[in-house]
Amino acid sequence: MNFGNSYPVWGAEEINRLIQAHLSLVDFWVDRMRTQVPAYLSRDEIASAARLGLVDAAHRFDPQKGVLFKTFAEQRIRGAVFDEVRRMDWASRTGREKYSRLSEAMGNLEKKLGRSPGEEEMAHEMGVSLDDYRKLLTEVSCLSFLSLEETIAGSDEGKTLMESLEDTQGKNPQELYENHELAEIVAECLERLPEKERLVVSLYYYEECTQKEIAEILELTEGRVSQLHSQALVRLKTRMKQVLGR
Repeated sequence: MNFGNSYPVWGAEEINRLIQAHLSLVDFWVDRMRTQVPAYLSRDEIASAARLGLVDAAHRFDPQKGVLFKTFAEQRIRGAVFDEVRRMDWASRTGREKYSRLSEAMGNLEKKLGRSPGEEEMAHEMGVSLDDYRKLLTEVSCLSFLSLEETIAGSDEGKTLMESLEDTQGKNPQELYENHELAEIVAECLERLPEKERLVVSLYYYEECTQKEIAEILELTEGRVSQLHSQALVRLKTRMKQVLGR
């Protein structure tokens, strides 16, 4: 990771202070992302990538943009972890084919029904049993989460779906104005989610609950929460593509 493009307003002492003051972000995001990355990626490997992201954030942070360092650092930490996932090339061709098939079926049913399809309808569309469909959701959960880091088609500012799901606290008025239309589209897509999926997304991205905590709140297994989470992300990305005409 290149730290050469640091801003001159920060000296080495200030950079070190930022890093030390925000080390807790590393532990927080490592624990939060462990269920969203391949099992063979150890906690130490995730933490190492996350620390690099924090250091990179401290070097690149520009206070003149009016964004809180915490907000900026969290984006860089997540990005560093996903860069490590991509570097290890964990997503097999078979896995990507399964994800593409799932996304295509979701899009076709959305157009056919004029609403979000249920799990039984999705299973029927894909010619599999409900149990096999839910197993598929579990298998592609990592790919679903990773897809949040991809740039949204039609976003002039290179905004990702993950960033659109985040709270707007810490963003300056200019950013809020520029992203207003996109935020409205995301809000509309969220409203279309089935109730349980909407709850999972809300608890995970807005309340910052872990999957274990969400499972306790909704009285579901962690595995079931993972399936609902994965299905919600596929719905959101599919719907965003439709709305933005890409």
